[in-house]
Amino acid sequence: MKKIFIFLLLSAGIFLFIAVEGSHRTLRSDIFSKDTLSNISPKDYFSTESQLVNTILTRYHYRKFKLNDSLSSVVFDRYIESLDHSRSYFLESDIKSLENYRYKIDDFIMEGDVVPAFDIFNVYRHRLIYIMKYADSLLNKEFDFTIDENFEIDRSKSPWPKSEGELLEIWRKRIKNDALNLKLTGKEWPDISETLRKRYNNLRKAVLQYNSDDVFQLYMNAYTSALDPHSNYLSPITFDNFNIDMSLSFEGIGATLQNDEDYTKIVEIIPGGPASRSGILKVNDRIVSVAQGEDGEFIDVIGWRINDVVKLIRGPKGTVVRLQILPEGAGADFIPIVVSLVRDKIILEEQAANKSVLELTRDDKSYRIGVIKIPKFYTSFNSKDQSETKSTTKDVKKLIKELQQENVDGIIIDLRNDGGGALSEAIELTGLFIKDGPVVQVRNSDGSIEIGDDPDPKLFYDGPLVVLVNRFSASASEIFSGAIQDYGRGIIVGEKTFGKGTVQNLLDLNRMIPNSENKFGQIKLTVAKYYRINGGSTQNLGVIPDIQLPTAFNHDEFGESSEKNALPWDQINPTDYQKVGNLSSVIPELRERHLSRIEKNAEFDYIFEQIEEYNANRDRKFISLNEDIRKKEKEAEEEKTFQRENLRREKLGLKLLEKGEIPKDSPDNDDILLKETGNILADFIELEIK
Repeated sequence: MKKIFIFLLLSAGIFLFIAVEGSHRTLRSDIFSKDTLSNISPKDYFSTESQLVNTILTRYHYRKFKLNDSLSSVVFDRYIESLDHSRSYFLESDIKSLENYRYKIDDFIMEGDVVPAFDIFNVYRHRLIYIMKYADSLLNKEFDFTIDENFEIDRSKSPWPKSEGELLEIWRKRIKNDALNLKLTGKEWPDISETLRKRYNNLRKAVLQYNSDDVFQLYMNAYTSALDPHSNYLSPITFDNFNIDMSLSFEGIGATLQNDEDYTKIVEIIPGGPASRSGILKVNDRIVSVAQGEDGEFIDVIGWRINDVVKLIRGPKGTVVRLQILPEGAGADFIPIVVSLVRDKIILEEQAANKSVLELTRDDKSYRIGVIKIPKFYTSFNSKDQSETKSTTKDVKKLIKELQQENVDGIIIDLRNDGGGALSEAIELTGLFIKDGPVVQVRNSDGSIEIGDDPDPKLFYDGPLVVLVNRFSASASEIFSGAIQDYGRGIIVGEKTFGKGTVQNLLDLNRMIPNSENKFGQIKLTVAKYYRINGGSTQNLGVIPDIQLPTAFNHDEFGESSEKNALPWDQINPTDYQKVGNLSSVIPELRERHLSRIEKNAEFDYIFEQIEEYNANRDRKFISLNEDIRKKEKEAEEEKTFQRENLRREKLGLKLLEKGEIPKDSPDNDDILLKETGNILADFIELEIK
């Protein structure tokens, strides 16, 4: 039997050393106070499950790897980061003590020993509970906002705090900044302190609600994400919720949400839903509070578990929910905007391709440009009467016919924010625009290569074509746009695409041990990689447009290339295909016309200024905690925005705004970019005629 020795040492706080004789672990946990909080322990079968996960990953993952000390170090960093991304809980001394595990995690996984992962989590859990008590104590007295001091916005790359005092100072400034943000919205101290008490109490509750399944999922995901960002472990409850979310309909706002540190972030907006129709909510916006009805009280949801936030937002069709939103890129001093939405039934079948016609007049010549918006590559789901199946290709064929009957001069396929879907639909859709030939190559984990060919040897549409993409066009969208580019069939316009060129399979671990009384989770792992017909992968690099539109997105911060441990770009031999057009002679002229046009366009002046402001805010490291300074900054920003909007309206011939008036007739940036894409297509038509 192993002997356990416990030593107590008073220093910056109370340090608890646990040394197990003959064991691999020596854990240090500084909990600052005599905390009676019990630790979370692993379930007995986690040992078997962790070994099963390891067996599947080592045998079937696309990336051929060895679980060794090198990978162990990566898993260690991923796990620590998943717990404390902002470096605001662990001390430097904690990390030094935990370094004992860095090169042993590979051994732990192979042995089925998950106790170290729970040891680490319990250190984090004790720290957070203590810090939340400290946060509550700070709210007994109003802060002095006349002091000149600064708050560090992003600590993800900062040094770990060296002492308890330094850690608590970080939190004092964070809490003071939260309080100042609320004060700048007009709230008085009693309301501020009450709101923040609830916020930090919710953080404490969220961590107290963690169970052993949650911790095991965090640990297994540190392992899977060390291989690539799209391989995941799903605990039984997470998988059950995933199935519920993928049901055919639900009542809500039409947005997919996920946790992003303490915030709830929008990761997808479902076309046709209330969020999409609002025209205000965007991917990566953060929800900070939720209110019911037209005049219900806002409930602060920072620090809430995602399931609890979803419960607040979902509700009966026809009812109103109001959200306070921090837009993507908004700084820590941004005052949230309020968005009011009427809940509706979200029918996933209704996420179908749709069409519109863009009217353009240039030099007394009119153009009718057909636009087909494809939200997702879908297939094989039944319509409401269940009498026929739907698919992207079927719907687009129908829309093309309708647009031809409306005498359009060319067609734009709009794939912006299309995250992908069915590979078969990407192949078949490409086939509408080429006579025959290969569309994509797929290399499996065993090195074998499969070629996806156009199944229909007919050319459905041979007219002028532009494909519009952005940074959130991914997977199947990239296969389609890459093939159109490789064949020279159309012009690719927009932003560099996401760069997801990998294939995942979902495996049920319960099938591996069918007679077990225990309920295991699911493992989603990367098993293959997509390659263009020219041999280049879409992975990591994405599809680079022939003509790039202005964007604030930094490729190092958004998309696959920003993901840690993303599989690299590479290439294989090209497959045999015949280009149907050579656009290299017209693209330089199209690009020159585009740049000349947007240089004189007031709408693009506005976009360029927004990009410049976004980049400035993104690069900002510190903000003042002095109320007068922040007020002046806020007033200056509001004045700048007001003057910029009126300058834009003056150039466009629109009525100027009064101070405080909200514009309702200003063109949306998406509309401006679509119109410019239409102009590029019109240029293409003119050059082809010449």
